Amino acid sequence: LIRSQILSTNKDDKGAWTYNYSTIPSRRWPEARQWCLQHFTDMVPIRNKEESDFINDLLPFNTRYYWIGIVKKDGEWIWQDTSEKVPKEAQNWAPEEPDNIADQNCVEIYIKREKDTAKWNNESCRKKKGTVCYATSCRQDSCSANADCVETIGNYTCQCHPGFLGSRCEEAITCKPLLDPEQGSYYCFNPYGSNRFNSSCRFHCELGFQLVGVPQLLCQASGHWNHPVPLCQVKRCSPVFFPVTGNVTCVDPLEPFSFGSRCNFTCQEGYYPTRDNTFTSKRCPALSTPSNGSLVCSDPHGEFSFGSQCKSTCEEGFLLNGTADTECTSLGMWSADIPGCLAKRCSTLSSPSHGSLVCSDPHGEFSFGSRCTSTCEEGFLLNGTADTECTSLGMWSTDTPRCLAQPCPLLAKAPQNGRMNCSHPYSSFSFGSHCDFECDEGFWLRGTQTMTCNNSGHWSQDLPTCQREVDPMSVITISFLFTSQLYSASPFVPCLYPCL
Repeated sequence: LIRSQILSTNKDDKGAWTYNYSTIPSRRWPEARQWCLQHFTDMVPIRNKEESDFINDLLPFNTRYYWIGIVKKDGEWIWQDTSEKVPKEAQNWAPEEPDNIADQNCVEIYIKREKDTAKWNNESCRKKKGTVCYATSCRQDSCSANADCVETIGNYTCQCHPGFLGSRCEEAITCKPLLDPEQGSYYCFNPYGSNRFNSSCRFHCELGFQLVGVPQLLCQASGHWNHPVPLCQVKRCSPVFFPVTGNVTCVDPLEPFSFGSRCNFTCQEGYYPTRDNTFTSKRCPALSTPSNGSLVCSDPHGEFSFGSQCKSTCEEGFLLNGTADTECTSLGMWSADIPGCLAKRCSTLSSPSHGSLVCSDPHGEFSFGSRCTSTCEEGFLLNGTADTECTSLGMWSTDTPRCLAQPCPLLAKAPQNGRMNCSHPYSSFSFGSHCDFECDEGFWLRGTQTMTCNNSGHWSQDLPTCQREVDPMSVITISFLFTSQLYSASPFVPCLYPCL
């Protein structure tokens, strides 16, 4: 026997699925889930109390109640369809449930029960009960991998991811074809076809030419490349000057003093050419820019040649370790080594009490650019700023915060006709505070004897009260004769009056 009911769960009324239940025959939990998977989508997992109440209104009473899609695995209650842990706030157990009886690893829901209706109870999976399933319109193959299947009333639609088209979102958006730059070329990686969404093309220039623009282009979801096609520009050399009286003649097939240019030197009378009519100045080893710094050179006779002077500087937050200036000497050696740039250090940080500190150190522990985040243990609140950064001045942007115990509402005084005794491991009436209550003689405690401040800042129970004890022997029987013109009664009617 199968019954169905449609429920829209999304607030905008776009999502829908159908609840289905079966009571004949009753099934064990594994059989019930297999039946749901065979005929529908899965067993109803119940995500919140509202859904429990809805199903309680929907389903008829069944003496064996109904299985739902929640089981115990590795000591935790999980939703069977997603294998996710059921959070505390979503659980809807009956009082004193779940119990720890062995082999009670499946969950039933009390439907229209006189007591604890719509509440949960853990039971042995071998017991037979009613079955509750749900069915969705979306299936695994309803849409392509490039889309999300969105439930609608009695149907579904494929919501395409950016960059895709079509009813099932299988077609990638196309960008305009690219052209090779002059004196250059490119190659592409095309995950969805040539010149389509997410195609990535990298450009290269021929020998002697340099790229002007962005070297890699990406076809975007808009159908446009994210940058213009770059150009290949001929590399230029610095102008050359003959160091003695003479003449220089250059052949420039492309541009003056650029790749492919050749220059010959002739000397005036009394001077002689060197090295087959070409002049080459003494060169020093090529220098590299220091990490986290910059290098600026002046080259009167060619890059890194005799007379070249270079100056090193460091970026903000770094200190120069060595000599800033160096010069290429007539021996083809630099007058000083290139210095290094060391990050400025900040003071060492410690984890806050009842908390932890996690840092990222791109340039060394507790150095410029280090970022640290403080977090507190459960039951404690952060007092201060969680994040701090080691600045270029070698100082932290903020002080390390403290972790203070989560406060609970103040218990101003003991209940009337009673006493209260509290202990405070961290601070008054805060996380971990423990209060015991007693009543004076002649009074009895109504409520719990102990209250504890939990990690959410709430007391575990309501404040108890002290009620006066009543002696059962204080009830006596009084007989009297009552006569009245307004009221009639039989003589010697017994009346009971309790004594307080």
